[in-house]
Amino acid sequence: MRPIAALVSAAGLLSAALIVPASAQQTPLKIGVLSDFSSVYSDIGGQGNVEATKMAIEDFGGQMFGKPIDMVAADVLNKPDVASTIARKWWETEGVDMIIDLPTSATALAVMELSKRYEKVMIVTDAASSDITGKSCSPYTAHWTYDTYSNAHTVGSAIVKNGGDSWFFLTADYVFGHSIERDTGDVVKAAGGKVLGSVKHPLNTADFSSFLLQAQASKAKIIGLANGGGDTINAIKQAGEFGIVAGGQNLAAIVMFISDVHSLGLKLAQGLIITEAYYWDLNDKTRAFGKRFQERIKRMPTMNQAATYSATLHYLKAVQAAGTKDTKTVMAKMRELPVKDAFTDNGTLREDGRMVHSMFLFQVKKPEESKGPWDYYKLLAEVPADQAFRPLKDGGCPLVK
Repeated sequence: MRPIAALVSAAGLLSAALIVPASAQQTPLKIGVLSDFSSVYSDIGGQGNVEATKMAIEDFGGQMFGKPIDMVAADVLNKPDVASTIARKWWETEGVDMIIDLPTSATALAVMELSKRYEKVMIVTDAASSDITGKSCSPYTAHWTYDTYSNAHTVGSAIVKNGGDSWFFLTADYVFGHSIERDTGDVVKAAGGKVLGSVKHPLNTADFSSFLLQAQASKAKIIGLANGGGDTINAIKQAGEFGIVAGGQNLAAIVMFISDVHSLGLKLAQGLIITEAYYWDLNDKTRAFGKRFQERIKRMPTMNQAATYSATLHYLKAVQAAGTKDTKTVMAKMRELPVKDAFTDNGTLREDGRMVHSMFLFQVKKPEESKGPWDYYKLLAEVPADQAFRPLKDGGCPLVK
């Protein structure tokens, strides 16, 4: 028979174990970055998103609940099945708590389904389809940077107001491109303009000649580029070779990034009207972050890279404030806390998963206006969140009552 004292001691230990704070029982926090490291979107996200995630972890202090914060990264090859396979492995066997980035809308929507199944946090900072917070919304997904609705309503409406009232779309043939064409077309038609047609091209297209000829033949005042990254760069370069702008038509880059302007050069990009959620030279906070980022990766951050920093930092703050990694508790805390950082100082996360914030309308400078590398934009307008993003009631998200 065991001594009574031993039994009491054991009972006391058991009781003590039962009242250990939840935060002390947590396993190490682990973040997974699912990105494009090798294809058309690698410049706007890719290694820059990994670096931005690391910066957020470092700025937070590197630890959560007394344990080092871990990070893993993988290339999704812009394939939904590859993205799903990696996400499933991370969530099932590798202890990943949150996945961030997702370079295309198709990969984002695929991983969102797994996020629902595993009840894990997912933050989209690269993919842009407005369906992510619309009909496909999820209680576990946040959409951080921009979307096809926000860009269509800032760039599209500005161009139509300035006389660009007939459009033809060059559209990437997957969810993202279709969403841009749909959302921008709605803006054009609502403003009294016309959509004369569109042509679909495969993702990562090298030769745009046949597509540009169709756009040229449409006689539309505006050729809307419903694509992104390398596809946008190639389309603009080849449009210059075809003399499209010289012939009287104009290009509208509905989704464009500072890395695209850098690749094109100001001679080709000058005069383009674009929208971004972040620009390194907006204010003291954006400049400080931009310069820190540039020191690490030798390029200024895109809005997606700045957003990845913001979203990671906000997630970490929410976990700390919640005192737990529990997904539902953390998501509630993410919605409760304001988003104030180098990316935005007026962000809030809505119940449909959309993080709303100001968007900015820029014009690309002429070469002679630029003071040096990465000095590319003139600010035309700051568009408030309630004007830039789709109203909560209009998205068709089943979570919105």
